[in-house]
Amino acid sequence: MKLIKKWNSTSLILRILIGLIIGAVLGLTLPKWTWIGILGTLFVGALKAIAPILVFVLVSSSLANAKGGHSSRFTKVIVLYLVSTLAAAIVAVLVNFIHPVTLSLKGLDAAQGFVAPSSMGEIVKDFLMRIVSNPLEALVSANYIGILFWAVILGLALKRAADHTKKVMSDISDAVSEVVRWVISFAPFGILGLVYEAVSTSGLEIFTTYGELVIVLVISMLLVALVVNPLIVGIALRHNPYPLVFRCIRQSGITAFFTRSSAANIPVNMELCEELGLDEDMYSVSIPLGATINMDGAAAVITTFALTAAYSAGVKVTLPMAILLSIIATLSACGASGVAGGSLLLVPLGCSLFGIPNDIAMQIVAVGFIVSVIQDSMETALNSSGDVLFTATAEFMEWKKEGKKLPL
Repeated sequence: MKLIKKWNSTSLILRILIGLIIGAVLGLTLPKWTWIGILGTLFVGALKAIAPILVFVLVSSSLANAKGGHSSRFTKVIVLYLVSTLAAAIVAVLVNFIHPVTLSLKGLDAAQGFVAPSSMGEIVKDFLMRIVSNPLEALVSANYIGILFWAVILGLALKRAADHTKKVMSDISDAVSEVVRWVISFAPFGILGLVYEAVSTSGLEIFTTYGELVIVLVISMLLVALVVNPLIVGIALRHNPYPLVFRCIRQSGITAFFTRSSAANIPVNMELCEELGLDEDMYSVSIPLGATINMDGAAAVITTFALTAAYSAGVKVTLPMAILLSIIATLSACGASGVAGGSLLLVPLGCSLFGIPNDIAMQIVAVGFIVSVIQDSMETALNSSGDVLFTATAEFMEWKKEGKKLPL
């Protein structure tokens, strides 16, 4: 019991790092102990199972119990989300222009079981159909766009409900959030299993193969996290943004990096918002919303992989085409959450802009799945930390107008 208490009192980040190291060592020394990988499968399965329920009850409960008067703040949050996502796509374009990456695609198998959208019209149609999908089906298939829509509808309808009904909704929301915290507490064992499976299957090459592409992705996302987003926040608040930026990265981004799920990281973000003294009626809706539409990392991924496909196919990319790609990546990224394959599934849409055949585009998608152990972690960390960053920025803008002191 003393050992368990000591373990639980240790920082979650440190425990996760320990699990990562042990998983890599076991993967190299005991590659035939495949049962260890089950830990990772169970962890990911639990996150996928509880996250859709969390978003649904959290948003509906928050709206049902909201006092109102936050419309201007919500508008600011949404604008900040969209501006940062577009900026992320533009940064990825610039990094790829400075250091274009080409890959030898011959012999790679295309990703199986995924049907990529062929046009922007198809993206819009699919987006609208997912909004009005059956709410139960949306929960089962983790269709977060549909989940968010029906949660908003239910939450607004419950505003007229009796106080005890609203209290029940609030209690259910708290209970589901607690369950997610329990699942996240098992992250060290899940990470151990995931790393073991990756290393035992591909060796340490999993961290070096396609390294140049990974480096371009990482540099793009770091520039967004450490330069672009702070610039946006600094302009909005006219205040040094880095104390807030680093706090969001430390308390939200690092956890999201290992859990690889923006939706599952919602309780972590909510706790951080509470620590910052933000209005619960505000952040209890804007944080789940951000997990759905704030997709800086996804925009960078779509842009980078599409440009890599173009360079690999010998296509000359002009600046107007790259700008158009940034806009398409921004709009597409907002609907990436909840789609099987996430941002990678939308890469062929960007490739189609350059006239790249679908078989080549899907080979690039296959590369994406190979490096996803790094790409997806970085992407989720950037997305999730940005949810808190811009929620706080929108509220701090109101605080400045009222003459309140910012906790920065």
